[in-house]
Amino acid sequence: MDNTIAVKGRERWLNDRLVAGSNLNGYVEDLAMNITEHYAQTEPSRTEVDAMHGPVLLEFGTAWCGHCRAAQPGIAKALADREGINHLKIEDGPGRPLGRSFRVKLWPTLILLENGQELGRVVRPQNAQAIDQALGEMGKD
Repeated sequence: MDNTIAVKGRERWLNDRLVAGSNLNGYVEDLAMNITEHYAQTEPSRTEVDAMHGPVLLEFGTAWCGHCRAAQPGIAKALADREGINHLKIEDGPGRPLGRSFRVKLWPTLILLENGQELGRVVRPQNAQAIDQALGEMGKD
């Protein structure tokens, strides 16, 4: 899939879910600028994440993290045959409130949410099977 299309789809999805008075616009712009292989430096607030509808996969990490880079093929493979799961890549680190609110300690950490409720998480996934197991049937046709 063309990265431009993927970003536009995520931008549309996030814009459809903007909470009145929220600051998700900065996150959407950052995501659009960085395409999908980079982590967005502007993050939504925990309140905004909790208000998101449908399945969301939050990926916390950094572009310079070797574990994060190594996990990318497995993440892409696990998400390839799933539709409707919105994958948000969030740059994490000291002083990042969203990662702290989810108690992220190691990268990458993948957190699966459904309507703002955590359903599962995978820390430093070694392969696509570990991610598939956490995702279960979510997003499959």
